[in-house]
Amino acid sequence: MDLDAYVTRARTGPCFICAYLGGHPDYQHETIYEDDAHVAFLDRWPTVPGKVLVAPKAHIEHVARDLDQAAFSSLMLVVHRVALAVEEVFRPERTYLLSLGSQQGNAHVHWHIAGLPPGVPYEGQQFHALMTENGVLAPTSELSADTANKLRTSIATGRDRPCGPRLEWDGL
Repeated sequence: MDLDAYVTRARTGPCFICAYLGGHPDYQHETIYEDDAHVAFLDRWPTVPGKVLVAPKAHIEHVARDLDQAAFSSLMLVVHRVALAVEEVFRPERTYLLSLGSQQGNAHVHWHIAGLPPGVPYEGQQFHALMTENGVLAPTSELSADTANKLRTSIATGRDRPCGPRLEWDGL
């Protein structure tokens, strides 16, 4: 990942979520959930295995003032549902949920769902684990497809606790 190019694209390029939803070939992601109002997809540059982004399909820029209570609640129910799938598939030590972005880049409201793998030393947790400056993973397209399939299956079955083996992303 070229961090400088990413920052330039985030600040001057099209909205990455709107471009992804519009089918722009430079903004493709593995979709893991979609309904009429929301979408969830694998992060292109994950810092932890199976990192997912959840967003409203409408271009919303302020999570508190641009969403009424019903729309906010609906979005958060999707975040919760997807986070449960991440927990089932990856069995993280902790699941981080953050809404990031700003008017200066990546303005479209989106939530990051990042499962912290077990055993990460404390110094490598929290914001450190989420910052691309500290490194990104490079899953193969096959691993991303497998991850997306496992997350989609978990979401579809509605399971809310771990079952089966934990998905490993060793060697990245």
